[in-house]
Amino acid sequence: MNVPNDLKYTKDHEWVKIENDIAIIGITDFAQGELGDIVYVEVDTLDETLQKEEVFGTVEAVKTVSDLFMPISGEILEFNESLETNPEKVNEDPYNEGWMIKMKVSDLSELEHLLSAEDYKNSII
Repeated sequence: MNVPNDLKYTKDHEWVKIENDIAIIGITDFAQGELGDIVYVEVDTLDETLQKEEVFGTVEAVKTVSDLFMPISGEILEFNESLETNPEKVNEDPYNEGWMIKMKVSDLSELEHLLSAEDYKNSII
């Protein structure tokens, strides 16, 4: 299982990569493995400001639909539109091509409450 050390994680299996005050967010390798073949990703909160733990979208797999939760508060700036035609990128490359949203972070101090790679690994064992 792939858990990059340079990312932050949530107990709900989202990952966060920070570039200045922009966060890139997706779901973890563990999450995509548990969901199975992903057939659709929906994010209808573009240009909205959401609070930490609010639902920003859903991911649909062959067997289930799962909510996507904001790991930190902020404004959703961009949706990875390539997922509209190629949702399988989330299965194939969850930490790069399979990213879901980019957002402007409202409060960088919220990052302190996210899990490190080591803590996330320990939470899924």
